[in-house]
Amino acid sequence: MENFSGYSGFCRDCFAPFRESGDEAVRRCKACESVRIITHPELFSLSIAHLDCDAFYAAIEKRDDPSLEDKPVIIGGGVRGVVSTACYVARTYGVRSAMPMFKAREACPDAVIIKPNMEKYAKVGREVRKMMLDLTPMVEPLSIDEAFMDLTGTARIHGGPPAVTLARLQARVQAALGVTTSIGLSHNKFLAKMASDLDKPRGFSVIGKAETKEFLARQPVTMIWGVGRAMAAKLEQDGVKTIAQLQKADAASLAKRYGEMGLRLARLSQGEDSRAVKPERETKSVSSETTFNTDIRDAKWLEDVLWELCEKVSARMKASGFEGRTVTLKLKSADFKTITRRTTLDQPANLARVAFAAAKPMLHDAAGGKAYRLIGVGFSGLSFAGENQAAPDLFGESNEKIARTEKAIDAIREKFGRDAVKAGRTLRGPRR
Repeated sequence: MENFSGYSGFCRDCFAPFRESGDEAVRRCKACESVRIITHPELFSLSIAHLDCDAFYAAIEKRDDPSLEDKPVIIGGGVRGVVSTACYVARTYGVRSAMPMFKAREACPDAVIIKPNMEKYAKVGREVRKMMLDLTPMVEPLSIDEAFMDLTGTARIHGGPPAVTLARLQARVQAALGVTTSIGLSHNKFLAKMASDLDKPRGFSVIGKAETKEFLARQPVTMIWGVGRAMAAKLEQDGVKTIAQLQKADAASLAKRYGEMGLRLARLSQGEDSRAVKPERETKSVSSETTFNTDIRDAKWLEDVLWELCEKVSARMKASGFEGRTVTLKLKSADFKTITRRTTLDQPANLARVAFAAAKPMLHDAAGGKAYRLIGVGFSGLSFAGENQAAPDLFGESNEKIARTEKAIDAIREKFGRDAVKAGRTLRGPRR
């Protein structure tokens, strides 16, 4: 194990440690001349981290098509859809995740628009997750491309403190998978996640215990995890714009004004977060939906879209090793009213044909000639595949045979692309 005692920082490229003397700050690594160095008084004593992949979907598309490297890339689709991910070039034009696509196109008319390929992104996400689990079992996923890590007590195993282990992980992910990550390191989850957003992309930021309150005091309330647009507007209406103002407020008065959220604001404004990193984070559902450019009322066309969504959800379920007992259909009408229908299967399943067989009757029951702007389908009531008996026979043939067929199709698509195999219903021509 390399001894980092007495050192104040290290190089993020060659991982060589260094110490600063007096007022002299180290600005370049003496070993490799890199300027990517990091120093902090608590750097080698902190062990709670948040890893976040940088512009993940867009980064994968740029990796797979080098001609996109310097171009603004937006992952999304349609006119009435929303942006899934915008690369950092597109972000300079003001494009952001969850922005309506028509606004994104207006802000960046030269952007390359790519429809999401969730199967491909999930595969890379699993590979990143595996690299994290190779370092510690204490990994708590938040989404396909981010997770908390607790590396407490791993220094002897990895031959260095958690900070150095994390920097090495960043380098391995980039070298092996062609995507970059940003790391936040602190003494609790709230601050680790906040730190990971401070220096993107390829960032490595630290928030120590000693500086916690002073650091937070300088931040806007929107930096607190969970304070969205509505809550921020409510706080601003009450004259609260900075975390410093929350720090000075009495916890009881915040609770009286904002309920349970008020107590949360009181704790987090002081940097207090006692939540442990939980390695098993329950996934409650897997779903997929799409928003149409124009409202659709034809039931057959809606069926075609439903089938495509069932295939996407099924692929994600299989890739994650899940089966679901409940199938949910979601529809949003032209007047923005949301309709939700659910059905419970006799046995958990993850097959596209099972999902479609369950959702199709619910679609026809709800359709009734109405026009819809959105349709979605998903599995919930999840369990790990293989824990239950085979799902019921819904097609007059064994589900084992269906599973073999879908597995073969999935393998072909993974190798040659999603369009390599299409069901007959998807070949009817363009929808009007």
